[in-house]
Amino acid sequence: MKNFIEVGKTEEQQAEQVKQWIKENVLQIIVIVSLGSGSVWGFGAYKDYQHSQLIEARSIYLTLSSNPSNTQAYEQLKNNHANSGYLDQATLILAKNAVANKNYAQALEYLTPLSNASNVSIAKVVNMRIASLHLEMGNYKKALGMLNTTSNSAFDGLYNQLKGDIYLANNQIDNAKKHYELALNQISKDSGLQNLIKIKLNDLN
Repeated sequence: MKNFIEVGKTEEQQAEQVKQWIKENVLQIIVIVSLGSGSVWGFGAYKDYQHSQLIEARSIYLTLSSNPSNTQAYEQLKNNHANSGYLDQATLILAKNAVANKNYAQALEYLTPLSNASNVSIAKVVNMRIASLHLEMGNYKKALGMLNTTSNSAFDGLYNQLKGDIYLANNQIDNAKKHYELALNQISKDSGLQNLIKIKLNDLN
């Protein structure tokens, strides 16, 4: 575009110059306005698309929640809505269903990819569930390996209680006592787990 107006001219001259500038640049002005409007429309359409995708993902997730055996719904969620936030929760549902059916190997397949989830809380919970599965299967070394991760005060008590269970199952009584005692000091005094851990300790004394 050419320069707009020059300073030092009279008001009449400047007004005439504005008219002449618009006349010479009318096509470019139309293009710029059209592009600007298109950008606004495009952003709005993108937001609408995102919202519709989220609704669809939620619908699929609810279908799966009511019927955990619906692996087709899970695959649809996995293929079309992997970043929706519902996939991790759906995976946990399928893993829980596999455990209920005593299909521990299948449950491990579902859970293992989530053990390094970017959401720390999900990763910690998943590690405990994997450790519990290995405990159930008698894989004590693997079970402990899942719990030897970076310390996190919110989960330390739960981790130590589970470690106590693993050591107890492996007949390492002293280690079991040690981790039950650690768990007692780390878990909230208001938690129902306090009494359960005390019962476990009393049985070992």
